Amino acid sequence: MSVDQVYAHIKWEEWIANNLKVNIPFPVIADSLGRVSQKLGMISPFKGPNTVRAVFIVDDKGIIRTILYYPQEIGRNINEILRTIKALQTADQYKVATPANWPYNSIIGDKVILPPPNTVQDARERIQNAKQ
Repeated sequence: MSVDQVYAHIKWEEWIANNLKVNIPFPVIADSLGRVSQKLGMISPFKGPNTVRAVFIVDDKGIIRTILYYPQEIGRNINEILRTIKALQTADQYKVATPANWPYNSIIGDKVILPPPNTVQDARERIQNAKQ
């Protein structure tokens, strides 16, 4: 979504297809009046009507899981966005936490963090499973 008008989105998608050979498989929403952008906090309070570059990662239940804001002068980091999505999916699937810079953490690599057990029995089972 952006505050640009539809024709700007069409040209943007066209440029990406022609220059990067990538088709955008999702709708691009024009918010030319800025109403939705304003409600989502995407209008910079310091730059007049200029928007910030925001990324909202929404899960399959419609819950916003991550919001990343970049000032207008700084492009987004697709590697960080993809890392965040992978970390969220891993955390959800395996009920774990991921450390900073996961899966490229300089100390533990791609290992994850187990949450503390809830019961003594859970702790015993975890120790037994680790021995296998």
